[in-house]
Amino acid sequence: MSDSANGQVHDVVILGAGSGGYATALRAAQAGLSVALIERDKLGGTCLHRGCIPTKALLHAAEVADLTRDSEQFGIRARFETVDMAGVNTYKDGVVARLHKGLQGLVRNREITYIEGEGRLVSPDTVEVDGRPVTGRNVVLATGSHPRSLPDLPIGGRIMTSDQALFLDNLPRNAVILGGGVIGVEFASVWASFEVDVTVVEALPRLVPAEDEACSRALERAFRRRGISFRTGSPLAGAHQHATGVTVTLESGERIETDLLLVAVGRGPNTAGLGYQEVGVALDRGYVRTDERLRTSVDGVYAVGDIVPGLQLAHRGFQQGIFVAEEIAGLSPAPIDETGIPRVTYSDPEIASVGLTEAQARERFGADQVQVVEYNLGGNGRSQILATAGFAKLVRRVDGPLVGIHMVGARVGELVGEAQLIVNWEAYPEEVAQLVHAHPTQNEALGEAHLALAGKPLHAHS
Repeated sequence: MSDSANGQVHDVVILGAGSGGYATALRAAQAGLSVALIERDKLGGTCLHRGCIPTKALLHAAEVADLTRDSEQFGIRARFETVDMAGVNTYKDGVVARLHKGLQGLVRNREITYIEGEGRLVSPDTVEVDGRPVTGRNVVLATGSHPRSLPDLPIGGRIMTSDQALFLDNLPRNAVILGGGVIGVEFASVWASFEVDVTVVEALPRLVPAEDEACSRALERAFRRRGISFRTGSPLAGAHQHATGVTVTLESGERIETDLLLVAVGRGPNTAGLGYQEVGVALDRGYVRTDERLRTSVDGVYAVGDIVPGLQLAHRGFQQGIFVAEEIAGLSPAPIDETGIPRVTYSDPEIASVGLTEAQARERFGADQVQVVEYNLGGNGRSQILATAGFAKLVRRVDGPLVGIHMVGARVGELVGEAQLIVNWEAYPEEVAQLVHAHPTQNEALGEAHLALAGKPLHAHS
């Protein structure tokens, strides 16, 4: 172990090896800096082991189940028998293991000092790991997040978070999901495809409340068609776990008996007990306060990822890690525009978005200064082949650039790359309309939507 006990001072010491932490390490090493990367669990963090990757593997398995069940509409006679959770978990765990092995190789090949153990910040330039100091000219805090619960709702047994739900050996007959955000609707989508009777309970007036209202309504219609129940505007009053299940009580007085309660009410920052406040790092409700260059209140200490207030997305943390590495290396990177970060909810149907919602744009620029177009995927050939419904919604300033793009439909997450380029480069609809989109692809839906917004709709009603 290379550390200050051996006389070595690293250029960068990183506490946490999730998406933000390992990205910082890889980019810093690439820039010629000496790096120590500290992790108490597994390299790759929540995203790789208990978040993005395993949940999306489950969602793909769910898609296969749906395609098998509905295969006859495509002229294929296949029979759906059952979901083998042991087999599903073997597939899921295999994906994670392969990515983990590849990441370990990257860290090893970059000659990054990787330290396994419980780290704690003890001074502005030192992290102590199991009693041994690791010193750096710069320290990056990247300790990630954990699933939240509610007061008086202890996790255990039949009441669980996504951490436990990812490793179920047997499916429940029915389940209540508390929280209609990204995690909640993704698990609802998976379990419904696996023939679990699902009810989503959301305290706010609509599912995925952070998304554009049109996307929420489209998802709700799709969930109704799929037989997924939901209660919006329905805060939880309490939950009682007993021998055979959980009794969930809503503030409306409704009681729901269920085999399992999944608590998906968001994630909290991992900052408690790590020495941050003692060293002088300013916190706000547990989150680390930073400036636009991700500097904390302590000189030489930076923070990235879920512990920094804002969107808790792996790719946000990843990009922040690259930014901080380049900042430390003296490369003066441009600050990250938080509004330009793409978002994807991998339910069925998917939701993908970037930039401002229609409501946010009208609030920022004025109700009469915003123009909106929705292009229905019913006019898109590839979407018809995939038997999906949905739309691409564009939000622009009147006579100005695009400020938001919002999409619903199967696989629209694959379109958000172009969408973020359009929004982040402040493109005008006329500019996008002149680009050639390959046929037949769902990408054409973005082209058609921009044609409509430019005043020359083709496969759309004017």
